[in-house]
Amino acid sequence: MRAPTVTPKRQRIAAQAARDPDRVFTTLAHLIDVDFLREAYRPTSKTSAPGIDGVTAQQYAEPLDEHLHDLHERRRSGRYQAMPVEGVWIEQAEGKQRPIGTPTFEDKSVQRAVAMRLEAIDEQDFADSSYGFRRGRSPHDALDELRERCMRDNIGWIVDAEVRGYCDSIDRIRLREVLRQRVNDGSILRLIGKWLRAGVMEEGRVSHPETGVVQGGVISPVLAHIFLHHVLDAWFEQEGQPRRQGRGFLMRCADDCVIGGALQADAHRIMAVLPKRCARYGLTMHPTKTAFMALALRHH
Repeated sequence: MRAPTVTPKRQRIAAQAARDPDRVFTTLAHLIDVDFLREAYRPTSKTSAPGIDGVTAQQYAEPLDEHLHDLHERRRSGRYQAMPVEGVWIEQAEGKQRPIGTPTFEDKSVQRAVAMRLEAIDEQDFADSSYGFRRGRSPHDALDELRERCMRDNIGWIVDAEVRGYCDSIDRIRLREVLRQRVNDGSILRLIGKWLRAGVMEEGRVSHPETGVVQGGVISPVLAHIFLHHVLDAWFEQEGQPRRQGRGFLMRCADDCVIGGALQADAHRIMAVLPKRCARYGLTMHPTKTAFMALALRHH
């Protein structure tokens, strides 16, 4: 049965964040009680492979209440420890491989709870033109908006850029600095730190990467989007846009962004500044997937 107090709490936090864009939330962890852990458990995938402990969703659900109460007590007392994710490599185009990590089911559930708290706040800040890493928004939606914006604003020049190895290269110190701008709850930040430091197990050996967020973790897309929102979206809106001479926009789908400009000079200026902005946060632009181009069809 749905706990009646959970959804109103999330709505209240979202409303507070929307009313006060400068508010820093310092007391969120106490809201992650047993009822909220149960709320987070529901949408957590029950069909994906178990993590290194071998516990399936079906096993965790027997008995669910006992597991959730134990998890809540360990989280509240600081005894909760994140387990390493099980690392696998999946094939990509051109024979390349990409690492994916599988957390334990319990880690997924508590990550979901924290992600839901963060989303209630940061969704109020995110730009309408950002896609990927967000519920209810797809790459197809991004393409539709891109076509519409190019036509409406008479865009003739495009900077198409991709951040290289984004999830693997996020600077964790910078990430924490960005998170603290909206959420400075020590318990929440310690939980995130545990997941970032838990390590990756491959062939029986655990490694501990010093940068990045594990792809495959429930919390990872949320952290990645919060970070790139600060690095690119908010920066473009606050600093890049006011310096433009003509119309323009930035659209982002995960780690791929398109910056359109009606004037060539504006697009050239962004192309020059973008790598410096990313480098400031430990990121680099992909050398073969970042390009400056004129649109084949000009609009009048």
